[in-house]
Amino acid sequence: MKKLAYLIIHCTATPEGKAFVGRDIIRMHTTPPPNGRGWKTPGYSDLILLDGKVENLVPHNDDDFVDPREITNGALGLNAISRHVAYVGGTDKKGRAKNTMNPAQELALHQYVLAMIHNHPDIKVAGHRQFAAKACPSFDTIKWLEAKGIPSKNIHR
Repeated sequence: MKKLAYLIIHCTATPEGKAFVGRDIIRMHTTPPPNGRGWKTPGYSDLILLDGKVENLVPHNDDDFVDPREITNGALGLNAISRHVAYVGGTDKKGRAKNTMNPAQELALHQYVLAMIHNHPDIKVAGHRQFAAKACPSFDTIKWLEAKGIPSKNIHR
């Protein structure tokens, strides 16, 4: 059990406007290749649906530690110290990276980030692409967090 250090924001890299729910993402992540990634657990703790509702994929508590049962596969090397949240979308109809968050998703993500900072005042918030050579979450997380008024001490740079 390790201290929670990061909230990492992701997108599901699914087409804009196409509805996916938790069971779809869990299936994508845990089904063996070639139809899935073959992971033991999904990549995200929570999923922000198109309507802005937050669906829990892997149960977690609000303490300052990541229990082994709370670990998800969101960012290689950081999973034991991170919570991962994703919004449904992140690509255009041709599969190219695009910020597809609608207003309901953006509001839900903002509220999620604020709640995490409230519960974990020292947490650093980052986008997946800050740790991996990926476009995920398909927007500049630092600029988004700054625009939302997130304290600088909570933004991973």
